[in-house]
Amino acid sequence: MSKTIKIAGVPEHFNLPWHMCIEDGEFEAVGIDLQWTDVPEGTGKMCQMLRDGETDIAVILTEGIIKDIVAGNPSKIVQVYVQSPLVWGIHVAKNSSYNTLSDLENKKVAISRMGSGSHLMSIVNAQNQNWNTENLQFEIVNTIDGAVENLTSGKADYFMWERFMTQPLVDKGIFRRIADCPTPWPCFVIAVRNEVLEQHPKIIEQILDIINTTTEEFKLIPSIDRTLASNYNQKVESIQEWLKLTRWSQKQMTNQTLDKIMEQLLKLQIIDKKLPKESILK
Repeated sequence: MSKTIKIAGVPEHFNLPWHMCIEDGEFEAVGIDLQWTDVPEGTGKMCQMLRDGETDIAVILTEGIIKDIVAGNPSKIVQVYVQSPLVWGIHVAKNSSYNTLSDLENKKVAISRMGSGSHLMSIVNAQNQNWNTENLQFEIVNTIDGAVENLTSGKADYFMWERFMTQPLVDKGIFRRIADCPTPWPCFVIAVRNEVLEQHPKIIEQILDIINTTTEEFKLIPSIDRTLASNYNQKVESIQEWLKLTRWSQKQMTNQTLDKIMEQLLKLQIIDKKLPKESILK
């Protein structure tokens, strides 16, 4: 009898290792039916899915899940998935009059939803620029397509999204990128609902073993750059640059890192208290 486990993540190149393991039948081989759901809306939506039991596991942005666990999401981080920072591009519509980062102060930012990376990183960016974060205004656009619509029509002024995923829109002349803003922490973690952790600890361990074996060797796969480029309509050159910058992880987050992230989120007023590490890390 195979055990069904539901997993959710964004439809982005970071997650190709999961699809490869699923297609190669690696989970099936150990009796796990791992069912993947693409969530283009991103982290805010996945937090909701974990809370509602719509997914058992989420491959999710670090700052978003920590914020939501502090706010009562009954899940824990079991491991860091991508150790390197995420590079967020700051984008405006091609023919907008904004040319520099300072032009965007007090302007309206498009976000996928509250609590998502595009929301939290706009606060990080404002803080980096010494802007008053009280003055940030948000327009909820759900997905990257929603952002294209809202920026093009002028309903919102700028949009922060992972730089490489947004590159095709820059190449096509739909967006211009004004600046970059890397996350001050490792970007993706794997989070699991507490109930699943309690009932199936062995299964979660097996899933992590399988994905870790793949991510450890991922960059060595022959012509992986071409596979990624064609799967995610990217230019091979930008994928090669992205691969150089990206480091997957096979380890749990250290207590020091968690503490540093909570300090920063507290300073940004994204969370209102720190939790003991046992409440966040498994």
